[in-house]
Amino acid sequence: MTAIYLIGLREGLEITLVVSILVAFLVKSDRKPLLKWVWAGVFVAAALSIGFAALLQFGIAQLSFTHQELFEAIASLVAVTFVTWMIFWMRRMARQMGKELRGRMEDAIQVGPLAIVGVAFLAVVREGLETSILFYAAAQGAADSARPIIGITLGMLTAVVLGWLLYLSAVRINLTKFFTWTGALLVLVAAGILKYAVHDFQEAGVLPGLNNLAYDISASWPPDTWYAELLRGMVNFTPAPTVFETIAWLAYGIPVLVLFLWPARTSKPAPEPVKSS
Repeated sequence: MTAIYLIGLREGLEITLVVSILVAFLVKSDRKPLLKWVWAGVFVAAALSIGFAALLQFGIAQLSFTHQELFEAIASLVAVTFVTWMIFWMRRMARQMGKELRGRMEDAIQVGPLAIVGVAFLAVVREGLETSILFYAAAQGAADSARPIIGITLGMLTAVVLGWLLYLSAVRINLTKFFTWTGALLVLVAAGILKYAVHDFQEAGVLPGLNNLAYDISASWPPDTWYAELLRGMVNFTPAPTVFETIAWLAYGIPVLVLFLWPARTSKPAPEPVKSS
């Protein structure tokens, strides 16, 4: 549940920030009557995202065991791709996001209400569909089906409260540090999801080595302890992983984490022209 809470918090805060930027732009420019079109776009995007999550969760039950494993493996690979793209995109574009959204909304106002709905919808639905994919992939193997729902709900509610307090200027958060630390944790979560994908491919018979273990510490690793649950939920640590699972976790987790935490290059200011005397 911890990993799914983190996904809900991270993705939920991104959605909340996007919506608050659009709302603040209309409020400060004295265009409050247009807010209903923004909320309409947000509602449609939220409904589509929830419907997509339900389709993933319940539609797979109709598949055979082999097809279920293949579907879950492919969904996990898509989720890892989304996580990787999202954290690097946010690190690069966070400072320009507000300016870009305000520019799109200004252009949409000139077109009409449907364009405003479209801007809000497109700004939210991408994050919503990403959340659905990540939730489905991270919830695989949960012992209690209620825990993933509780985790994503608590994460989203926390994000909404934080976003509302930020909008009211009642709380100050260093968003750069927040997205850096949560991004680093999500890299570890994504490594665990990739490990899920490899295991599902092995279960489906696409990859060999299902019984070829890298190590086995099951005898000294009580599965019902809090730390075992935490590590399994966050990074999919298991006491007896296969060789391919271990290679996949290390091959993704270590280099991506190093690249993400590596200081971003900043462009040097252009030299001032020399004035002729």
